[in-house]
Parts: sequence; C-alpha cells; structure tokens
Amino acid sequence: MELAGATVLVTGGSSGIGRMTAERFTAAGAHVVVTGRDEAALQGACERTGGRAIVADLADPAGAQRVAEQAGDIDVLVNNAGIGHAGAFADMDPGRVDALLDVDLRAVLHLTRLLLPGMLTRRRGALVFVTSIAGLTGVKDEAVYAATKAAVHTFADSLRPEVSGHGVSVSTVAPGVIDTPFFARRGAAYTRSFPRPIAAGRVADAIVLAARTGRPHQVVPRWLGLPARLRGGAPGVYRSLERRFGP
Repeated sequence: MELAGATVLVTGGSSGIGRMTAERFTAAGAHVVVTGRDEAALQGACERTGGRAIVADLADPAGAQRVAEQAGDIDVLVNNAGIGHAGAFADMDPGRVDALLDVDLRAVLHLTRLLLPGMLTRRRGALVFVTSIAGLTGVKDEAVYAATKAAVHTFADSLRPEVSGHGVSVSTVAPGVIDTPFFARRGAAYTRSFPRPIAAGRVADAIVLAARTGRPHQVVPRWLGLPARLRGGAPGVYRSLERRFGP
C-alpha cells in the first residue's frame, strides 16, 4: 500500500493510540479521517493532522453506518476504538457486558462489512485491527474484554484468506500495556510493576507498518509474543507460570 495520497479512517482517533496513529499516517502523506465521541478532542486531533473528524458513538447500533456514509471511499481502515473493564465477571453489570460487545466487537464487524466491498471493487485496501495481548492469552478480571479481542483476532484470520488476491490486506496489531487514558476510563488503574507501560507511538508505528506492508500480525512490544506462543504450544507450562507469576 502506498500511503502517500491514501485515505485512512482511524476509529477512536481522539486520544491515545488512535491519535498517535492519525499523526503517523499524516506524516506518511495520507489523508486522515478520525472518529470518536468527544468532539472537542477530535477537533484537537484534526488541528495536528489537518484531517477530518466524524463524531459518532460506536456503541450506538447506527454508529458504524453513520461513519461509513460520512467517510466515503477509504483505502485503510484502522479499527482501533475500544473500551475496557476490570473486575470479576460474576459481578459485572449486564449493560457493561453489552457495551463492550457493541464497541469492541459488533462495531468492528459492521464497519468492516460496510467499507470492505468498496476496497474489493477498487482492488486496493488495508484492514488493520487493533486487538490486545489479553485476547491472545486471557487476563484475570478482564474476561469480556479479552473475549472480544480474541474474537476480532480470529475474525481477521478468517477474513484474510477471503480477500487474498483481491488487493486487500488484513492485519492485526496486539498491544500489551500502553501508556494511555485507557486504564482510567475502564475504571481501574494499572498497578503492576511489570510489564511497564510503553508509549502509544510504538503501537502507532506498528499500525502504519501493517498498512504499508500487509504484515499479518504484530505484538507490541515484540517480546510479549513469547507468552502467547507458549500458551498455544505448551498450555500446561503456561498455566503453571501464570499461577506462579500472575496473568
């Protein structure tokens, strides 16, 4: 994908990973469209990128339709918007379960469904899904969030062979702990001393690389891919280490 002159849609583009991603694509010469719920924050992002803002709540079933209609033809879709939750699943409010499913999974599927046909017709496109290490390993007290991210990862793996040979790439980028407002917004601060949070710009760089090269999968930071591989290849060993050192 040649990014200079491409049109890129970044969901959740008002702060954190999304905002840094928009800036990185702008630096690469792309035209950026950002979406989010906070109009003032979106305008701030657009002032830094010269991009266009679409105010939309992806928790609303009509949100994805509204974004797709206003965005127009898109070359690169970065499905980044997401919300989190920390706490025991047994104590989780049903409305919060639905909110995570709506934003972190349903909106991703519907927005992709709406924009993919145009990419296939033009034989040009890149789909980048921001997942999470939680979706690759599972994380205590984040069961629903981890489940949505695992579902998105599997969706991307399933979609990739469908569009192979049609000029459209499908990539996932799985961040670990990132220094963004995400933890404050989920209602529980990150308190562990290890792994330490890394800058959102590192994830943004991986997203841009995915769009440019079509690389199927990246974990950021890269070393976190090791426990994910261990869980898949030696689940008994992984569970033993998890019990000893925590998720």
